[in-house]
Amino acid sequence: MGNPHALLEVDDIDAAPLATIGQFLGRHPVFPLGCNVGFAQVVDDGTIRLRVLERGAGETLACGSGACAAVAILRRSQRVATRVNVFLPGGLLVIEWHGPGGPVRMKGPAEYVFQGSISDE
Repeated sequence: MGNPHALLEVDDIDAAPLATIGQFLGRHPVFPLGCNVGFAQVVDDGTIRLRVLERGAGETLACGSGACAAVAILRRSQRVATRVNVFLPGGLLVIEWHGPGGPVRMKGPAEYVFQGSISDE
């Protein structure tokens, strides 16, 4: 995915321990530069609910690399199908992965959310 991810499967995404276990795992020495920590609730083989703590940023509304990582991890353990609807707090992403050696494909909306400028003064 280009950045390190850890994933924990939970029974209830709304009760996922982001503030405790998520923070601990994201800073664990096994990840010297930190990692993104995802919590996934498998609804069925074509649907998961996902929350992600991004390293250095905290919980995020959407994380494309986290959604791709979650599907790849769950797919390798045969928990989900090749095409999965991933529901994040910010909306829906559709992730498709057929297995090792193949590309991970992501489909979802993109929205302009901020404009700013930086000054030397």
